[in-house]
Amino acid sequence: MDVPPSNKPTLLERLSALMSREPEDREQLVKLLHGAYENSLLDADALSMMEGVLQVSERQVREIMIPRAQMDVIDISQPPEEFIPFVIEAAHSRFPVVEGDKDNIIGILLAKDLLRYYAGEEFVVRDMLRPVVFVPEAKRLNVLLREFRGNRNHIALVVDEYGGVSGMVTIEDVLEQIVGDIDDEYDFDTDEDNIIDDGAGHYRVKAETEIADFNAALGTDFSDEDYDTLGGLVLKAVGQLPKCGDRLKLGTLSLTVLRADSRRLHTLLVERAKTDQCPDKQSK
Repeated sequence: MDVPPSNKPTLLERLSALMSREPEDREQLVKLLHGAYENSLLDADALSMMEGVLQVSERQVREIMIPRAQMDVIDISQPPEEFIPFVIEAAHSRFPVVEGDKDNIIGILLAKDLLRYYAGEEFVVRDMLRPVVFVPEAKRLNVLLREFRGNRNHIALVVDEYGGVSGMVTIEDVLEQIVGDIDDEYDFDTDEDNIIDDGAGHYRVKAETEIADFNAALGTDFSDEDYDTLGGLVLKAVGQLPKCGDRLKLGTLSLTVLRADSRRLHTLLVERAKTDQCPDKQSK
């Protein structure tokens, strides 16, 4: 027995009908995407990624780069036995190698190349270095992503208008603007690892850490009446979403944003505030 065709429009037909009104600008396109979400044609993740794609074409490298002060680098003058413990602790896959200071970056060392050292092979750091890619602060993220894909580089050093190194950016940093946070060296596997003490008075803390847990670990007494997490407390204090590298003072603590994207905070570095800390270095 033949089943009569359904008159109900398919998902593709409903989406096509919604998008049939050609948007005249980016704002109208965003409204159409939100309309698709409200009509259950897109889920929240799909909507977030589409908005991320649009933002990537507008944002510049300077907005997402890891600031120079936060860069983990290796000095070419150090022998492997001295810098390998640092490489293990930082747990990055790639490290800029400097000769003298951070303005003189001579190459990129891949952590996997250190296996040759452990294998007992002749190991000269300078011979292991990969070429450095430099990009200007004003480069658009969509252009940078296309270049990353084309030349198969995963990291680039960012230079200012005077040619000095102002930071670094990775392909992961760009992709996170589209898909959200990707697990990396600042992410922790378990809830118990929301707060990590490095033993030197510094704490790496997830923004999603509950304020009660944060108070217990650091001996503070922040209220959790208005916000449940450290991220919410920071947003209330700053008044806006801070960027990677931003610093602020919260009570007796000094906080530095280690990881954040266009949507939310992810990880902060927390330490006891110095009494002579200059106000102009704090986020407002």
